[in-house]
Amino acid sequence: MYITGIVALVLLVLSVPIGIALSAASAAYIFVDPLLEPTVIFRQFFSFIGRYSLMAIPLFIFAGFLMERTGLVAQLFRFADALVGWMPGGFGVATVLACVLFGAISGSSVAMAAAMAVIAIPEMRKRGYPDWLSAGLVATAGGIAMLIPPSIILLLYGLVTETSVTRLFFAGIIPGLMLAFGNIITVVVIAIFLKLPRGKFDRRRIWPETRGALPALGMPVVILGGLYGGLFTPTEAAAAACGYALLYGLISGRGEFVKQILPVAARSLRLTAVILFLVGSVGVFQFLAANLYWPQKITETIVGWGLTPLGFIFAFMGVLLILGALVDGVAMVLLTVPVVFPVAMALKIDPIALGVMITLNVETGVVTPPVGLNLFAVSGTSKIPLMQVLKGTIPFFIGDLTVLFLVIFFPGLATWLPNQLITDVFK
Repeated sequence: MYITGIVALVLLVLSVPIGIALSAASAAYIFVDPLLEPTVIFRQFFSFIGRYSLMAIPLFIFAGFLMERTGLVAQLFRFADALVGWMPGGFGVATVLACVLFGAISGSSVAMAAAMAVIAIPEMRKRGYPDWLSAGLVATAGGIAMLIPPSIILLLYGLVTETSVTRLFFAGIIPGLMLAFGNIITVVVIAIFLKLPRGKFDRRRIWPETRGALPALGMPVVILGGLYGGLFTPTEAAAAACGYALLYGLISGRGEFVKQILPVAARSLRLTAVILFLVGSVGVFQFLAANLYWPQKITETIVGWGLTPLGFIFAFMGVLLILGALVDGVAMVLLTVPVVFPVAMALKIDPIALGVMITLNVETGVVTPPVGLNLFAVSGTSKIPLMQVLKGTIPFFIGDLTVLFLVIFFPGLATWLPNQLITDVFK
């Protein structure tokens, strides 16, 4: 254990990518141990990433990028603006609603933040919104994609812990909507305080914008309807989402869309390669940990401290908040969950609620410097200084932490919906 820990720490201090650091640290122990053959590294790596359920990740990524390229994100934004643009801070509220709707297509927080920075921030500037507010809102609201299904973070958590991904997807809906509601309340209060101009309600816009957004609104219906009805597994739902996106793109864009398929596929492959390398490295680490009984030893040690389940959750959430400032969300899940999950089960913590709590922590990490990816995505896309983006995230960050605490104290917020919708037949 000491060899693995020391090697991993040294490599991380040297800024070696986390996937390489984790696999190299595991390999260092395997090479030293005479009972383990070096070839086990490759066997475990490819065995772990070769699972059928893991195919959902590249498929959901590809579907989200395809829908983004068709222009449906802009249509979702206009639809949301037609509904709520008349409210105080209405254009900011429309941005949050568009993030919720796009989150049900993409599952990628950074992709959503970058896309909304291009679409929403210029329009908010025209309406007198200060740059710090518009940039902070987009960076924070981008994190909603991590809770609204399909969520890549919840999918990874389900794969690592062998928890029902379908249940996790439905568990993310209420906390995700709570995040959106918190962002809406915050932007409305700030808009009233700053006396930002309000738009006018025009009922003539409702039907045209709704009609334009219907194709985008159909994808969440396909994904969640198929999962709820037991028609799809998560992987099959991801494949159906790709088929839906391709069909819509071919109908609406025709020849121009065909030209975009290969660039979109290449973009999806780059992101998928990063994620799968991390997942494979975790597979090697999990094999080593299982052979050396590390989870059992750690569980016995922590349980011996006499922590209550709530005390353990607060300690773990604190660690995740710190990690969120140092590593990205995928790495947070893959580094901590294999070690901590057995302890949580020993303390009888609900695995569905725990997955949502972890995802909420990851969501706060996307706007936590120095590694907050959404901060850089919004700053780089909108050319707003990074410190202005960071300033704008502070009031929304407080609301996000409030949602995290609510789920910690009332885990039924995460578990109620999947318990109501999903029977044991459709796990």
